[in-house]
Amino acid sequence: MITGVSIVVPCYNAAKRLPQTLAHIAAQQVSRDLQWEVVVIDNASSDNTGDVALSCWPASAPALLRIIQEPRSGLRYARMRGIAEARYDLISFVEDDNWIYPDWLEITREIMAQHPEVGACGGVGEAVCEINPPSWFERYQGYYAIGPQGPESGSDITWGRGWLFGADTTIRRSAWQSLIDRGFQFSGEDRKGGQLNSGGDVELCFALRLAGWRLWYDSRLRFRHFLQAHRLTWDYFRRLNRGNGAADVGFDPYRFVVELDRNTLKTKLRSRWYYQMASGIRRLLRQPSTLIALLFDSLEGDENVLYIERELGRLSALLRLRYRYDQNISDIRKKFGKDFDRNKG
Repeated sequence: MITGVSIVVPCYNAAKRLPQTLAHIAAQQVSRDLQWEVVVIDNASSDNTGDVALSCWPASAPALLRIIQEPRSGLRYARMRGIAEARYDLISFVEDDNWIYPDWLEITREIMAQHPEVGACGGVGEAVCEINPPSWFERYQGYYAIGPQGPESGSDITWGRGWLFGADTTIRRSAWQSLIDRGFQFSGEDRKGGQLNSGGDVELCFALRLAGWRLWYDSRLRFRHFLQAHRLTWDYFRRLNRGNGAADVGFDPYRFVVELDRNTLKTKLRSRWYYQMASGIRRLLRQPSTLIALLFDSLEGDENVLYIERELGRLSALLRLRYRYDQNISDIRKKFGKDFDRNKG
């Protein structure tokens, strides 16, 4: 039985974005038997994020709003603090620039009540752009948490897509607790201040999968993602891809829990740090013309540029983890290997 939903809003310097976001949350159409709350996590902001949140939350709103200060900079810390502070058994993460539709909470409760095996669920993002988007935007909109997350609505995407947008994802508290009981900690790259690394959401989904929980996509869960002008530039998008490449290294231990189950020599070699470094360098050297062209032109819209940025991001993260990479794989296998063996497929 679902007793209630805690909406957690992680914020960093969000004073200008919060009024719209909170207005959409306050407009939720919720039946009387569903309890809910809003927890705004002020993540080391240097503006008046907390004051703005309090001032724009309507006095007549049907739910309590609380402001929690999290001094450790980084999205992972904001999320973990939000979970710790949340009072209910479903926790919905709403980004500070996302506007959820009025039926969000009711549909979330329905999905999670009907599917107790589901550890996390998500829906469809729609773009609201501050300026006219560039010609390449529609092709790459998924990088901005825009578009569907599965082939059809109301579907299990655990072993298909295999992850959910961090934006407006709901996690079951018992699922989170099951990870904590196994010693789970976020280990990969994630957003911190103005940095664009963002992988905590995907790492969480990998961990849920290995622990036996399911991931669910439903197109009725809709939100609008407000994209500021600076996020629609080619330079920003290149940096975003480099950050995604760095974050991707943090997912390797979870992938290899699956692959090492096959116990082949090739798989064992692929799971070693030196192999991943050599492979990344080799992939970069396969793009000599693009690498040279980038010295003179931004090559806006060129997919090969994004490929290079992701590879550069991976290599930089691998260098930082050169003394921990192999151990991280061993640690994740110890925490989740037995559960995966029981629940795979």
